[in-house]
Amino acid sequence: MKIKKTKIEGVLVLEPNVIQDERGYFMESYNLQTLNKLGISVEFVQDNEASSSYGVIRGLHFQNGEFSQAKLVRVTQGRVLDVILDMRTTSKTYGRCIAIKVSSKNKLQVYIPRGCAHGYSVLSKTAVFNYKCDNYYNPKSEGGINPLDPNLNIDWKIPENKRIISNKDMNWPNF
Repeated sequence: MKIKKTKIEGVLVLEPNVIQDERGYFMESYNLQTLNKLGISVEFVQDNEASSSYGVIRGLHFQNGEFSQAKLVRVTQGRVLDVILDMRTTSKTYGRCIAIKVSSKNKLQVYIPRGCAHGYSVLSKTAVFNYKCDNYYNPKSEGGINPLDPNLNIDWKIPENKRIISNKDMNWPNF
């Protein structure tokens, strides 16, 4: 597995080794020992999957306090623009926001440490988004940032008239 640092401290892009032949492909999508060797020492306790259609924007979400979550995300069908916002006030990259195209074709995975808000937009007709979390979801600890916060100026790659955003996400405060 190859690892690439991003412009946000602790956010990593993982590129698995993919073996392809006439039958299709094989890849190891998760191996705790491999992640530990790469410097990622978390124990994931929950897997989540979301299916969405073109234009859907989910996020920016996070969990507060003791329920904060690190995530390992990937796309098993389709293509998304994965967006991460560093909310860690002690981080050198506090307030920085990045976007990474993740798809079933490129098979990239993104590791998002605790203290970052996360969201994505669906760029293909449909997408299936999978993520591992190192802490259990707690509704009382849920938080969010409005995905259209003008100060963040995120280009979600979706025309305004095609965006599908929940009322809940639109009602989160700006960063």
